[in-house]
Amino acid sequence: VQLQASGGGLVQAGGSRTLSCVGFRILLRNYDMGWYRQAPGKQRELVAEISRDSSTSYEDSVKGRFTISRDNAKNTVNLQMNSLKPEDTAVYYCNRRSAVKFSWGQGTQVTVSS
Repeated sequence: VQLQASGGGLVQAGGSRTLSCVGFRILLRNYDMGWYRQAPGKQRELVAEISRDSSTSYEDSVKGRFTISRDNAKNTVNLQMNSLKPEDTAVYYCNRRSAVKFSWGQGTQVTVSS
């Protein structure tokens, strides 16, 4: 089982970025999934989650700016990030929401410049 996150990069404050997570040897639609991030010196935190029936919820600091979605045809879970702030700078990962996680993978770096 492997999760591969992509779409990160350098973006100016106020800009947008779309991250994508693709699953290998698993069908992501069968799992409640989340996007997590880890900033330097900080613990990994959950920023957005989507259930198997596509219900969503967000961490307060990203509400109204980030949108998590599924594309079951492509076996992906995506994160649309708008109005980015320097404090959104982090490595972003996707994983299942349960306590038992898949292997984390390398994540994708998002750097927001002020």
